[in-house]
Parts: sequence; C-alpha cells; structure tokens
Amino acid sequence: MPLAVLRFLADELGADWSLGLMYAAVPAGSLIVSLTSGWTSRIHRHGLMVVLAAAGWGLAIAAVGFTRNVWLVLLFLTLGGCFDMVSGIFRGAMWNQTIPDGLRGRLAGIELLSYSVGRNWARPARAALRRGRAVGVVGGLLCTGAVALPALCLPALMRYDARTNEHAVRLRAQREAAGRPPQREAAG
Repeated sequence: MPLAVLRFLADELGADWSLGLMYAAVPAGSLIVSLTSGWTSRIHRHGLMVVLAAAGWGLAIAAVGFTRNVWLVLLFLTLGGCFDMVSGIFRGAMWNQTIPDGLRGRLAGIELLSYSVGRNWARPARAALRRGRAVGVVGGLLCTGAVALPALCLPALMRYDARTNEHAVRLRAQREAAGRPPQREAAG
C-alpha cells in the first residue's frame, strides 16, 4: 500500500496540489468496482481472479513509480484500487464458501495481522530507497513477483471453482442442512 510515500511522490512530481487526489484515487478505484460488481457473480474461478487481481495491483503500483506525469499516477492509483477491490471480492467469496464458522475468528486475526504488517513495510522501504517513485517500482514489482509464488506452489488455488471445490460444496451442504441460506458466490 503506497500511502506512506504519496506525499514524497507529490513533491517529486512538483504537484503538491495532487496529494489529496492521490489519497482518494485508490478508494475511488475500489468504489468503481463496488458499484459495478454485478459481473463478479458470473465468475467461478475465484482463485485465478485473486491471483490476477493481486498481480494487477502490483503492476499498477509499479507503473505509479515509473511515470512522471501526475495524471497517469492518479490513473494508475485508481486502477490499483480497482484491482485491490476485485481481489477483496473474490478472497471474501472464497472465505465465505470454504472456512467453517468455528475457524473464522482465528483466521480473521491472521488476515488482519498480514494487512497491518504489510502496510508498514513502506516506511522503512522509503527511508532505505530515499525516493517515493522507487518505492512504488520496487514494491509493485515485488508484489507482482510474490503473486507468482502461490500461483506456482498452490495449483489448487488456481483451479479453485466455487461450483466444484470439495470444501465449498461440503460447507454449502452443511449450511443448507442447518436451514441457513447458502452464501452468495461473489458480490453481485
């Protein structure tokens, strides 16, 4: 998450006026996807979408670092927000379809920890690299490269299909047997 370096980036681009827009661009991208998320209910390969969206996020953030045009920076930050929301929608759908209710609290704590730690890495990276744009490039490319690792090491993630995954099918059957409505496959 590049928020820690946006003020340095605005300075480097000579566009102090754009800082508020930079802070708003990622949430704006998320809002765009949220408002148009009906298409997600027709997608069943959620793992593949998570991987593609996470890689898209990394590439968008790397593009922020490569460009010197403030309008392109805003565009790439907005695209990053779009990819981040797509990833979130499909991660949430997989979560709801496969994790037993008794484990959700513990797993939610682990997920929160990963967000908390991951976002704070930008500060030391910024201090080490001394340039806001460099942090975007390095962080974005590292993110994109890191996405390849689970994609290669976890082929079940790439094959995950909400209609046929054994855990999703079993949990759906348990919920229906308990008289609870089945979870939606994705936001829609």
